[in-house]
Amino acid sequence: MAATVTRFRPKAIFEWGTHVGKSARIFYEIIDSFNIPSQVYSFDLPDDVEHNEHPHETRGMLVKGLSKVSLFQEDGVTGALKISQKKKINSRDMLFFIDGDHSYESVKRELSAVIKNHPDAKVLLHDTFYQSEKSKYNVGPWKAIDEFLKKNKGYRSISTTTGLPGMTLIYKIK
Repeated sequence: MAATVTRFRPKAIFEWGTHVGKSARIFYEIIDSFNIPSQVYSFDLPDDVEHNEHPHETRGMLVKGLSKVSLFQEDGVTGALKISQKKKINSRDMLFFIDGDHSYESVKRELSAVIKNHPDAKVLLHDTFYQSEKSKYNVGPWKAIDEFLKKNKGYRSISTTTGLPGMTLIYKIK
């Protein structure tokens, strides 16, 4: 996460699945420590949507009140795309953080939506360590990324492959 943010210095970081705000807090600490002029936009489920990881009253507790972090309650990719278009942020200046442990379908949907709307954005995906089909654990994110890269030859990926949970960075080749 730190390498991606310090290398590309995004003006806007979009992440969803806020929960208590761990990822948003990491991004905040990076931009604060390295004096990167950026804003973190963090999204989580509305109160009336049930999910086994719904944080309810602990939502965003690690980032509440931080001036460089804005919290929202709505579908993450939808909200992120609305804000990025409203604020007219250049695609090159955006970083999207997708939590891959959700599923093949959600990673495919979210990655496709981000790149369709912002082809020059950087996308960092979490929980992408390749597992064998036998493991029946978290194979979807890797599969969605692999399919995306096969269909989109103009993108490069860099992955941590030393074990769980793994991360993959995808960005357009210049």
